[in-house]
Amino acid sequence: MHPRAKLTVLGRRLLIQRITAEGCRWPGPPKPRAFRWPAYKWLGRWRVAGDAGLADRSCRPHTSPRRLPTAREQAILAWRQAHRVGPHRIGWALGEAPSTVHAVLARHQLPGLWELDRPTGQVARYQRQRPGELVHVDIKPVGRIPDGGGHRLLGRGRGGAHRDRRHGLGYDYLHVAVDDRTRLAYVEAHDRQDGPAAAAFTARALAWFAQLGVQGERVLTDNGWWYRSAVFQQVLAQAGTQHRRTRPYRPQTNGKVERFNRTLAVEWSSARLYTSNQARLDALPGWLHHYNHHRPHMALAGRSPMQLLNNVPGNHS
Repeated sequence: MHPRAKLTVLGRRLLIQRITAEGCRWPGPPKPRAFRWPAYKWLGRWRVAGDAGLADRSCRPHTSPRRLPTAREQAILAWRQAHRVGPHRIGWALGEAPSTVHAVLARHQLPGLWELDRPTGQVARYQRQRPGELVHVDIKPVGRIPDGGGHRLLGRGRGGAHRDRRHGLGYDYLHVAVDDRTRLAYVEAHDRQDGPAAAAFTARALAWFAQLGVQGERVLTDNGWWYRSAVFQQVLAQAGTQHRRTRPYRPQTNGKVERFNRTLAVEWSSARLYTSNQARLDALPGWLHHYNHHRPHMALAGRSPMQLLNNVPGNHS
């Protein structure tokens, strides 16, 4: 039922009682036709089914004469299974409208082609088997908050002056490292994004993972120049870690850290009304500890990253 509905089941019952008490005539002055029709609709249902007729009904029709026969639906599903193509090509092959084919595929909850491993036809979930086998690294710029609060606290008029590029407060650059297998995260806030800052952060991140028994074997980054700098390459060489870069213009390749950045923004950066930029930075370590040790992760079946790390077969840190 709509949360703002005025005529609930209780209200309908009360309406029926008042109509029947007045001999099916409206009490008081005459009501407009648009108001009378819903009342008599509920009266008719009540006469047929009693109080059960006052409950909401599904809007779904009793019959769907225009729905495809079962044999045609099975033909669409079989063609999709055999050729692994989309609605347009299936529709052209079988003489059906692409929208009809799409509705059939959606009704049967078939995964999208982008989710499938083409040779096997199975849903592909790209996740490394060992902690440290792949570490995603990225930089997330976050606009700084002026003292006294920003526009979220004070409104656009008073809190939006720092948006002026000439007099702006600049950004905090969050350097982020996320382990592919366990989703363990390490984050530092810096005032710049360049080769030396990225290299120093990565060295500390790999050392932090090593303290937990996670040896970083590969690091995956985007193609930012700071990740292609000589000092960054030197840090990876000293750690014995291989460097992998994403395909150009394909941030999905680094999707796990991109998704973590979204979680970081929703649950830390924008979760509270901070009165200063330092107050927000001070809240980061506590939130990160909660994320790693206590927060249930949907991709980990409700476990936290640290719980999964301690229960990965062969790893009992």
